[in-house]
Amino acid sequence: MSHLLKATDIRKSFRNGDEDTLVLKGIDVTLDKGELTALVGQSGSGKSTLLSIIGLLLRPTSGELEIAGERVDRLSERRRALFRNERLGFVFQFHHLLPDFTALENVAFPAAAPAGGISREMRDRAAELLRRVGLEDRIDYPATRLSGGQKQRVAIARALMNKPDLIIADEPTGNLDTDSADTVLELMREVNREDGATFLICTHDQGIAAKCSRRLVLKDGLLDADEAGRRLP
Repeated sequence: MSHLLKATDIRKSFRNGDEDTLVLKGIDVTLDKGELTALVGQSGSGKSTLLSIIGLLLRPTSGELEIAGERVDRLSERRRALFRNERLGFVFQFHHLLPDFTALENVAFPAAAPAGGISREMRDRAAELLRRVGLEDRIDYPATRLSGGQKQRVAIARALMNKPDLIIADEPTGNLDTDSADTVLELMREVNREDGATFLICTHDQGIAAKCSRRLVLKDGLLDADEAGRRLP
C-alpha cells in the first residue's frame, strides 16, 4: 500500500536569543490511507509543532514531507495555502467558527472562500454534511446559538467539505464535557469507518488514543520506536 503521508527526518528548531532550541529531533513516520491515528505525548514533547508541520502551517527546519504523493515541504507559500485548503481538513480544540455566519455558511467556507461565494452545489454539500453530523435542524442557526458540542460537530463537517486526503484534529475534545466529547469521537470514528477518511488526532486523552487504530508516542522531540508502527487491536 502506498503511503498517504511520509515524513522523513523532520527537524524543527526555534531561535531563542542567541541559541537555537531543537524541538523535533528527526521524525520518521508514515500514515496509510484510512488510518485513524492518535498522536500522544506530554506537554512540551513537540506534538503541536509536528502537527503544524504536517498541516503546512509551519515549515520544518530540515527533512522531507510528502502528502498524497506530493513533496509539500518544497512548495511556495501560495501552493502551500492551496494544498492546505484543498487537500487537508482541520478540527481544532477551539472550533474557530465564524460567529456571524450560520452553521451551513461555516461548513461551506473552505470551498466558498476561494470561489468568492457559495454555489448551489456547495450549499447542498454543506447541508448534507450537517445532516451527517446530526445537525439538520441547526443548518440556519448562527454559530453563536450553538452549544460547544454542536460547534465541534460543525467543525468536523467543515473539515470534510473539500473531501480532504487527511483530517488533522488537534485536541478536538479538549474543550468539551464528557458526553459531547464521546459524541465527537464516535462521529470521527464513524466517518473513518464508513468513508475511509484518514485522521491524525493529537490528544492528551489516553481513552481517545485507545479507540484509535494506531498510536504514535512523542517523547522529547522523538517518536517512540516501539510505538510508531504498532496498530492497536
